Amino acid sequence: MAVYEPVEDFKDLKPPITNVGVIGWMRSNLFNTWFNSLLTLVVFYLLWQVIPPCIRWALVDSHWTGTSAECHKTGGACWSIIHANIRFIIFGFYPPAEQWRPLSAMMMLFALLIVSRNRNWWSKYLAFAWIAGLVIMGLLMKGGIPGLTPIDSDQWGGLPLTLMLSVFGLAAAYPLGVFLALGRQSRLPVIKTLTVIYIEMIRGVPLISLLFMSAIIFPLFLPEGVTINKILRAQAAIIMFTAAYVAEVVRGGLQAMPTGQYEAADSIGLNYVQTMRLIILPQALKIVIPPTVSILISAFKDTSLVVIIALYDILKTTQSTLSNPKWMGFSTEAYLFVALIYFICCYFMSTWSRRLEVELSTDR
Repeated sequence: MAVYEPVEDFKDLKPPITNVGVIGWMRSNLFNTWFNSLLTLVVFYLLWQVIPPCIRWALVDSHWTGTSAECHKTGGACWSIIHANIRFIIFGFYPPAEQWRPLSAMMMLFALLIVSRNRNWWSKYLAFAWIAGLVIMGLLMKGGIPGLTPIDSDQWGGLPLTLMLSVFGLAAAYPLGVFLALGRQSRLPVIKTLTVIYIEMIRGVPLISLLFMSAIIFPLFLPEGVTINKILRAQAAIIMFTAAYVAEVVRGGLQAMPTGQYEAADSIGLNYVQTMRLIILPQALKIVIPPTVSILISAFKDTSLVVIIALYDILKTTQSTLSNPKWMGFSTEAYLFVALIYFICCYFMSTWSRRLEVELSTDR
């Protein structure tokens, strides 16, 4: 009988290089069929035709600190428009000597947002820090206290105004939306009817119409000599609009709760407030984190619509910069800068929501 020698250990053998790593991924996803291979080559060709010229325009032939005259002589990007007008784009008509105040307010806001990303630091002290921080931000912007010159709100603008409308609007719209959702689920006919009318009426009109009403029509109903700040009116319109959409999202979470949750709460003697606060809302709000954040991101971007009622948010200050004859023709660079700011803010909210989903284990 023949004796066979033992073969080498198969676990030491590695798969072919064409089946693993980047080459393996490309072979299985980009070149797995003749059609996908052809489509991949076409896409690569189009990218080759588009990306190098864009890089050359944005980086190679660009001007970063030159004058507008120098930019007009070349075909590259003129990032000088941002460098030369950055203070007006960011702060608007806020007095230059006092621009440290809105800058400090924004730094405080960013610090609070970064701290709030860590759930380990969520406590009543953080809530007090938010309340104190918002008060201090308002005092810095408005002034009127010893050592600070009063600044009329008509001079507020740029990024601080955008952040104020969005942060205060989202912070007020979310709890209001929760109460509206609870009202729509109420067994009391009067509360349910009023809530349904409000939600359907607000969701049935665009935000632009509400902004126009707050800026033009609402002052007509005020007594003679009584005025309300335009920023406050726009803020109220944004809150009302966003809250109606948040209410429908939260209502979906409430309807997703099994009946057994309510019955369990009744069995241990909890009243309606305790049931909602301790059992139903904590579960329902976790379920609707993704759609809720989508609504809040949309609301943040919709704050740019205040430009139509002559509020100088960051979009309006950018448009005013482009109206200067020296900088006409460089709208692409200016709007790319504004788009980058909006993207950073929205990306922050999106990544935070995904992290919150994981920490709260919304899939279980």
